[in-house]
Amino acid sequence: MPAPRTVLLTGAAGGLGTLMRGLLPDHGHELRLLDMRPIDGEPDAIVADLADRDALREAVRGVDAIVHLAGISLESSFEKILRANIEGTYNLYEAAREEGVRRIVFASSNHAVGYTPRPQDGDPLIPAETPRRPDTYYGLSKCFGEDLAQLYWEKHGIETVSVRIGSCFPEPASVRMLSIWMSPADGARLFHAALTAENVGHTVVNGSSRNTRQWLDLTSARALGYEPQDDSEQYAEKLIAEQGELDPDNPAHSSLGGPFVTDPPIWPY
Repeated sequence: MPAPRTVLLTGAAGGLGTLMRGLLPDHGHELRLLDMRPIDGEPDAIVADLADRDALREAVRGVDAIVHLAGISLESSFEKILRANIEGTYNLYEAAREEGVRRIVFASSNHAVGYTPRPQDGDPLIPAETPRRPDTYYGLSKCFGEDLAQLYWEKHGIETVSVRIGSCFPEPASVRMLSIWMSPADGARLFHAALTAENVGHTVVNGSSRNTRQWLDLTSARALGYEPQDDSEQYAEKLIAEQGELDPDNPAHSSLGGPFVTDPPIWPY
């Protein structure tokens, strides 16, 4: 499909949203921004909560596609996850259905499969079709989002690429992240591929760079046209000197979800 002319970016004030609103325009996308709080320097951004169905419907009206990054990105109470990540994502898909938007890129997460053991030396990489094993209510909400995307493809013909993001930061912050890091530039490349690939139906892909210490199989992402360019290895020596190598007997090191399986970071709001 041709590059969408206008893309609604939800969660545009968040960490990943801030990175993508600076990078996606370089791939030819004109962004319409949405967040529940104002965005500095973006007076035209839409300020709305995912619970506001009327505002969501107005926000999606006339766009060619949606990149859905909004919601809680750490662990929280089930009630908060339910409202922001589960009901909020449903509200967005309903708005897309009502306004005829045919392509969504959904920010899923490695935490949808967080209890999956990490590959050891010689093991195959973790495929995107690995069975879901959520490690938190947050991870569970990403499983719901993937199933919702499947339903709306089957029932309403809305195509979605669900991207199980490893970690997307300017640089990795832990030894674990060396194996699942996606550079912001590669994140923009993957989102662009997900927005423009043809006939995706509902496709689940892993999201990371081409890391030397890779855990995630990128086969389905590459099938969209994604060609990662970056590698976390340049950060390895410093991180290992500070933190040590991963301990295979530590559940926070032996599972894909890392500390989310033992002591998950809590959403502060």
